[in-house]
Amino acid sequence: MYHKPVMLTECIEALRIKPHGIYVDVTFGGGGHSLKILEQLTDGRLIAFDQDEDARKQAENIQSRSFTFCQANFKYLKQYLKANGVMQVDGILADLGISSHQIDSPERGFSTRFDGPLDMRMDKKSPLTASRVLNEYPAAELHKILGMYGEVKNAKTLALAMVQHRKEKQFGSNNDLIELLRRMAPRGKEFKYYAQVFQALRIEVNEELEALELFLMQCGEVIRKGGRMVVMSYHSLEDRMVKNYINTGKVFGELEKDFYGTPIKPFQAVNRKPIEASGEEVKENNRARSAKLRIAERL
Repeated sequence: MYHKPVMLTECIEALRIKPHGIYVDVTFGGGGHSLKILEQLTDGRLIAFDQDEDARKQAENIQSRSFTFCQANFKYLKQYLKANGVMQVDGILADLGISSHQIDSPERGFSTRFDGPLDMRMDKKSPLTASRVLNEYPAAELHKILGMYGEVKNAKTLALAMVQHRKEKQFGSNNDLIELLRRMAPRGKEFKYYAQVFQALRIEVNEELEALELFLMQCGEVIRKGGRMVVMSYHSLEDRMVKNYINTGKVFGELEKDFYGTPIKPFQAVNRKPIEASGEEVKENNRARSAKLRIAERL
């Protein structure tokens, strides 16, 4: 299995698909969500995005007149929709995080389970890799990304240890990093700690939070009235950004109101609390454990 989509039924139901509508799956991955959307379209359209080369190969298996694939980061949403003659859509689905296929490919460097090069790029053409971050960033910068993106408790101590380590030996492989983390991790919480550090590096390498902010802001412009934005995230940083954008129309900051006291924001939350995967699904697919699904409707 290339990738098992999380909360597949919930995501598709949340979109409320109209057979002739235009939908966007901005995180194609293995195409699990896309295939389900296509099943419900008669003369509608589905435009899918993914910057990953492996995802593009998966997309080539879909033979449907309704389907268009864009090999691009979802932060270029409007630009690519326009290039495909689309100005407004009925729904957008985003399943953030990485696909199980990416995690299970040792050469990509995403997993703490395998040794491989410290790469972590979702777009292999991008110049910044995890090893460059570890070998070149000053301690203060490392401290910031470990604390902010990984919510690592001893971020400052770890950043200094990384700088010390690279003086003797540059970081090249996942094992080089794990070796250092083993000494720094809280007892009994080693794997969680590794995951937090890897997450912080991955977010930095792929500029994930900047991309998410740009993407969310464009959703308000391209989704038509009554259309749905469905976003699934896997860590608190992303979930906070999505929640804030739905509630205030901004990723950071307070809700603004117009002269009449009407809130200025493009969306209304459909579910106040995020939807989480059932115990059943978590048993079958560990990735579903931390997933939070938020649904919003365009006002």
